[in-house]
Parts: sequence; structure tokens; C-alpha cells
Amino acid sequence: MAHPPLPLLLLLALGLAAAAKSPYQQVLQHSRLRGRQHGPNVCAVQKLIGTNRKYFTNCKQWYQRKICGKSTVISYECCPGYEKVPGEKGCPAALPLSNIYETLGVVGSATTQLYSDRSNLRPEIEGPGSFTIFAPSNEAWASLSAETLDSLVSNVNIELLNALRYHMVNKRVLTDDLKHGITLNSMYQDLPIQIHHYPNGIVTVNCARLLKADHHATNGVVHVIDKVIATTTNSIQQIIETEESLETLRAAVAASDLNSLLESEGQYTLLAPTNEAFEKIPQETLNRILGDPEALRDLLNHHILKSAMCAEAIIAGLTMETLEGTTLDVGCSGEELTLNGKPIIANKDVLATNGVVHFVNELLIPDSAKTLFELAQESEVSKSTDLFRQAGLSSHLTGSERVTLLAPVNDVFKDGLPIVDSNMKNLLLNHIVRDQLSSKHLYHGQKLQTLGDKELRVFVYRNNLCIENACIAAHDKRGRFGTLFSMDKMLTPPSGSVMDVLKADHRFSTLVAAIQSAGLTENLNRPGTFTVFAPTNEAFRAMPQGELNKLMGNAKELANILKFHVADEILVSGAVNALVRLKSMQGDKLEVSMKNNIIHINKEPVAESDIMATNGVIYAVNSVLQPQASKPQERGDEPADPALEIFKQASALSKVSQRNPRLAPVYSRLLARMKN
Repeated sequence: MAHPPLPLLLLLALGLAAAAKSPYQQVLQHSRLRGRQHGPNVCAVQKLIGTNRKYFTNCKQWYQRKICGKSTVISYECCPGYEKVPGEKGCPAALPLSNIYETLGVVGSATTQLYSDRSNLRPEIEGPGSFTIFAPSNEAWASLSAETLDSLVSNVNIELLNALRYHMVNKRVLTDDLKHGITLNSMYQDLPIQIHHYPNGIVTVNCARLLKADHHATNGVVHVIDKVIATTTNSIQQIIETEESLETLRAAVAASDLNSLLESEGQYTLLAPTNEAFEKIPQETLNRILGDPEALRDLLNHHILKSAMCAEAIIAGLTMETLEGTTLDVGCSGEELTLNGKPIIANKDVLATNGVVHFVNELLIPDSAKTLFELAQESEVSKSTDLFRQAGLSSHLTGSERVTLLAPVNDVFKDGLPIVDSNMKNLLLNHIVRDQLSSKHLYHGQKLQTLGDKELRVFVYRNNLCIENACIAAHDKRGRFGTLFSMDKMLTPPSGSVMDVLKADHRFSTLVAAIQSAGLTENLNRPGTFTVFAPTNEAFRAMPQGELNKLMGNAKELANILKFHVADEILVSGAVNALVRLKSMQGDKLEVSMKNNIIHINKEPVAESDIMATNGVIYAVNSVLQPQASKPQERGDEPADPALEIFKQASALSKVSQRNPRLAPVYSRLLARMKN
């Protein structure tokens, strides 16, 4: 058996090693690459303008030059573990290896070093052992309130010692060991420290961000963090029970039996709506949701993210999944966190044993807890809701009836809403389908029953999903009892067969007579799926009188011409965004295209589109279409070459013209003959 060459094995090993790097190490490596022009062991760092906040840069941030939507400047500094040497480029020297106490003073945590001395922790972190300390930066200590700091340094320094020991782990832990969602037992009563290692390279310790990591010492490792962390003993449920501002949420959680989930082990993010958030909701809406167990559960699950998300980990917009199954856009703008683009988080990073809580001052109501009326009012179909309200049909949009609303988008009514009379009311009833549907489950040829007792057909095309003449313009929204389909036009239910429609429209009286004369009436009355390009009376009047008389007097030729105007499949205008070819009943192809928002058939503009019939769709055209074989020859004294002979000549001349440029014009003329 042959073995791979050694260089290949080495490359594979290096590739696997690179793939195994933690997100933090990957971002650090990118910062090294961006800083290498300044010398060895130099890292590029992005600093938020006007602050002291710095970040190692990933590829996306490097090009955007933004953190939380705010501009940054690039600076270059020694990568963790290295220092400058006077007179030399970059940071060529490794930091001297000493004990943890000495290392604290070197890495920007002199205050932690000072408090270690004051609390009598110094002998332990100078002596033998293998420790990890998450050391608050000097700025982190300075940001504590005077009251908090005083409580730590008083009481014979025992509180300060306990606080510092809570920042320590009794083993060496590097960033590659800091896996997302793990807990480490601290050196203070073994109380847990929560670690989160996010895909963007941010690592948090009890939601404090790791600033400078992996500083080796003789007796362990130092990681500098941006906050002083505190012990956590309460679950998310216990936080809800003890916070006065969450009284309404407390009652809602109890009513929906979510207590056990929020007490259980796990790593969740609760976006906890405050009492103020509930008070902003109309009382009628709030009472409806609180009185509906399923809607209430969906509402609360919409506020729970499937993983713990600390504020420090959010440096750009990202989409997160909720327990309800939907997603929220979580982002930031400067110092503020945003939800769906709005800065509604009032208090962030309240840590629990099973996750993190952010207090929000607006209620996030998911679609699944909304009525059809509420869904429509917030969508691009708000004008439609006004129309349904004027027609007295609001009860179908606000009740518990399982329906699907086919609502035209606002652009349909840019010239104003139509007058609501009995005919309009009946038409609107046919925009409400019995049963709550999902567009994902619709299929071609499906029949839908409306509240107006009409039957609507579903048409599935390559580029569109249509119901009769109207096509779905946006993703459907599924509410508590109803689903909203945004439609690109008012829907026209069919009102009879193709022949019924043609007979009822005075524009087609000549065509009706021609169909009857050609014996095609029965064909267009039977059930089917026809697309009819119907010549108007104007189209027939445009024909030379002699030619028209000759055509009307020859039933066979008339039938042939008329069949060329009919295809045996339904094509509504919404399905046409490029060239579509249909086979006519006569046998030749029909070419349907869209130009300047007007449907064209064989390059002739259509006068009116989407006249719906129970067995097809009709397009009014102002010209009589001619099959290719029926078109007169340009010269009556010269018979056309047989197609096979033309093909042979074209094939031969193609090869010759490639060798002889003088024959190229001949070849071009022959091609023109083929096209004609």
C-alpha cells in the first residue's frame, strides 16, 4: 500500500491545526497579518473613536472600519505576550516570564496587583501553583462606584479577597480551553464562572470581555477583562421573581407555565419586558393575548433566545433564533443594544446561573400572536385593511376564524381606494380564503374556496406563485388564526367559461362569430386550461376586406388561424418576466414577453391582460396573429428553398467562411434566410 508523501502529510497536519483554532485565535491571527508590515508580533487594533475600547480586527471589520456602527481608527501595538526593544522594529521580544503577581503589573492590571497586595492574595499568586486569573483592567476598577469599591476594601479586606478569588481558577486555562457555554469553578467557594466564546472571536467571562488573553506566567496564566465580575446565584426565574419592574412578566410567565424552563439548567437570553413595556400595548390587545394561552406562550418564547448573548459580544448586527422559532435582529449602535433596529434595551447583562437577562422597554409581539388586522396594518397592505373595514368585514380579520387574507399591496391603490358598494364587498369576500394556509404548501392546480363562495385556482410558475390573476408579492405572515398573503393586484375571480366571457364582452363579437363558424365553440366551453389571445373587433377590421372575407369563408383555414390564438395551458401575466414560449393548439409556438410592463404576443402588444375564465385566461389583442406557414412569401415567383437544403448550405458555408473571410457575408445572408 502506497503512503502519502511526507510534505503532503505535513500540509494536512498544518491545515487541521489551523482549522482547530478557536475564534479568538483566528481573529488574533488576522490582526497579526494586518500588523506584520510594522514588524514582528505587531497586531492591528481597531479603536472606537472617542473611547478607550479596542478590538482585535476580523476581516469584515477591517474593511468596514466600524464597531457597532461607529467609526474606528486602526492602531498598531504589540500582540499579547510581546514587547518592544529600543532601536528595533516591531515587538521582537517575548515578555519576561515571571509569577502572576509580577505579570499583572506588566499587562495593564496594576490595580488588580495593588488589591492583591492589600487583600493578602499576593503570597498565593507569587508562590508555586497553576492558576488562571481573569484580571480586571485598571479602567474596570475605576468604573466601579465609590460605594461598591468601599464595600470591597473595607471589612478587614475579606470582601476584596473573596472578590479576587472569584476571578481565579485553580488550573491553567488558555483561550483555546475557553469553550462556549462552559462553566469554571472559581477559587471562591467553587462558585461557577460562565464562559462564552462567540464565533466573532469575542470571549466573555460572566459577560465581561476578554481584552488581553493568554499572558503566561511561571505559576499560571493572566487574562485581562473589562469589568469586575460578581458572583451569580439566581436563575432567570428567580431574577423575574425578585425584580419589581418585572411584575407583569412574572404573572405572564406563571400563566404560561414557563417557570420550570426558566429555572432549568441551560444557557438562555431573556429579553425581559418591563411593566412599562406591557403598559405601552393597547389594553384590548394585551387582554386578548393574556387571555389566550397559546398566543401568550408564543409571545414569551419570542423573548427568549436559544443561547446566552452578552452585550459585549455584539459588535455588529446578527440574527438570532428565539424559542418561538422566529428570529430577531440583534445589533448595536454605539453603547446601545438594538432589537430589530430599535434601541429598546433599558438594562443589559443581568447575569443568571442559566443565562443572561436584558430588560426591554417595548413588548416584542410575534406574528403568531397577532390578528390578521394587526399583521396587515404593519405591512405594505395597510390600505387594504381600510377597504375591508369600510366594507364591514373587519370581524373576519380580528376574530378566531381560520382564514387566509389575499391583500393587495398599497401600490395597487396609489390612485385612491375604490368606492365600496355591494359588488366591491362581494369582491373583497373573494379575497378571504377559508382555512389558514401557507404558501409553502400551495401546489399547481389547487382549488381554494373563498368566503364569497368562489373557487380560486393556484398557479405555480418558475418565477412566481399566483392565485388567479394576482401573484404573491412578499413572504406570507402567519398570525394567530389567519395568514396574510400580500398580492400584487386585485384578484379577479373567474365568471364563466372562455366562451361565456367572450360572448359577454362586445369587443369580441366578431371573434365569437368566427369561433362558431369554425366549429370551435364546444372546445372553448369544455373544462380545460386555455390561454386565449383574443383578437378584438378592431383587429378584424384592420385586415384587408378581401382577405377577411376569404378567411371567414374557409372554415378549415379559419379554424387553423383561431387555434393559433389558443394555448392549452394557463399563463397569467405575473408569470412573464422574460420570453415564454407556448405551444398553440394549431401546433406552432407562441412567444409571450414583457416589455415596458406590457405583455407582448409574437411582438404585438396586448390591449388587456388576465381576463379570467373558469377554464382559462384571456388576453385582448388588437391584431390577428398569423402562423409562420400562413405568412405570404416576399416574392411569389420564387419558391422557398427546402429547409433541409438551407440547413446543408448553412452548415457547409459556416466551415468555409471560417477559413475564407470573403464568404462571411454570404453566410450571413443565408442565416437571415433561415431566420425568415
